[in-house]
Amino acid sequence: MSLTIATSLDEVLTALAAGARPIAGGTDLVVGARQGKAPLPDSLVAIDRVAGLSEIESVDGQVRIGAGVTHSRLMSDPLIVQRYTGLADAAALIGSPSTRNVGTIGGNVMNGSPAMDTGAPLLTLGAVVELHSVGNTRRVALSDLWTGPGRTSANPDELCVYIILPEVPAKSGSAYVRLEYRRAMEIAVVGAAAFVVLAEDGSIVSGRVAMTSVAPTIVELAGASEAMAGLSPVEAATVIGAMASDQAVPISDLRGSDRYRRHTIGVMAARALDAATRRAGGEPIRVPVNRSLGIGAAR
Repeated sequence: MSLTIATSLDEVLTALAAGARPIAGGTDLVVGARQGKAPLPDSLVAIDRVAGLSEIESVDGQVRIGAGVTHSRLMSDPLIVQRYTGLADAAALIGSPSTRNVGTIGGNVMNGSPAMDTGAPLLTLGAVVELHSVGNTRRVALSDLWTGPGRTSANPDELCVYIILPEVPAKSGSAYVRLEYRRAMEIAVVGAAAFVVLAEDGSIVSGRVAMTSVAPTIVELAGASEAMAGLSPVEAATVIGAMASDQAVPISDLRGSDRYRRHTIGVMAARALDAATRRAGGEPIRVPVNRSLGIGAAR
């Protein structure tokens, strides 16, 4: 096996064009190899020393997150916590402190897992990824990126360089919650994220809801914004919970039956919406919602 330690984006892209695979924290690639899921590739290129990949910047009203930003940075960065709180909720639940200190947002998104915690909040916040290859750059909506469990529409020679978030409007809020059996080294049995915009009277103007671990990819709840518009937060939570259970198509496995997941995704969607509307109304619910509101595992 060969390992190239790149210090520039050009070096990374050249290595990818020659057949290498990128590695940053290695929390999926290396752990998967040790568990026998897949052997390590013959050629790796380390991207953790590339300047710019570990930055969070505000550019023309948008926020640009470098693919190498760690989960521990996301869960505490003032800009992310203040404007994109649902993403901070998700980052704070990933793995363990050691996982969050080396695992990166780019690796999580490009892993393509339907159980990834950051996927649902990114989808509700309208994020896109910026993919670079030698001589080419393109932006892809997350709904077009994930094509199946562990699969994306990115080409092998493309590197996710940035995750880009649009500006959020006033009186908006977001949240992510998950059903879990334990607090550390866990993945979502089911999870839900919500983003809402409130009117001056406290009713919902618009919003988005996305679901984790109930389909082959992270999925957005169809028709959610139209269904919530004009409703009070309490009325909307009831409606969204029922819609989430209806639209979920989960599988049965060791962590839960399809029937259990279909029921609990409705509960999680309603709780995510409740937390997002409370934040939009100015209530300071600390990151992550799971711990602040006592959702999920007790220890």
